[in-house]
Amino acid sequence: MLQLNCVGGLLVVPFVVVTAAEPDDGKAMQGTWTPVMAELAGQATPEAALKIIVLKLADGKYEVSVGGKLDRGTCTLDTTANPKGMTLVGTEGPNQGKTFRCIYELEGETLRVCYDLSGMKAPAEFKTAPGTRLYLVTYTRKKE
Repeated sequence: MLQLNCVGGLLVVPFVVVTAAEPDDGKAMQGTWTPVMAELAGQATPEAALKIIVLKLADGKYEVSVGGKLDRGTCTLDTTANPKGMTLVGTEGPNQGKTFRCIYELEGETLRVCYDLSGMKAPAEFKTAPGTRLYLVTYTRKKE
């Protein structure tokens, strides 16, 4: 909540009063995630394909295993964007040297991410459409 202090009708100093702490998404997202549903360009991803994908997030890095093949890189969050943003930069594997801009939302043990696989810009909303390279995935935290 923004509060303004006035003395004799003159604005003296604006200050921000924090009413609730912002969650630290970087820490909350750390762990192992498995997809429970996904779609690419408006088409649902088959359940069999979902079962071979594992996403690990830790300390600003990501690792995705698809059927045992690894893709690794860095993960940077922008919690000030609306919706919140994420940038993935591949450092090892099939996406080495590629940048993917995404949006995400984290609610408890569920992480929803919409990726722009073209690498152009972050999606504006959590949906895909035919003719796009948008990939929307809902993950659930894997119990370890």
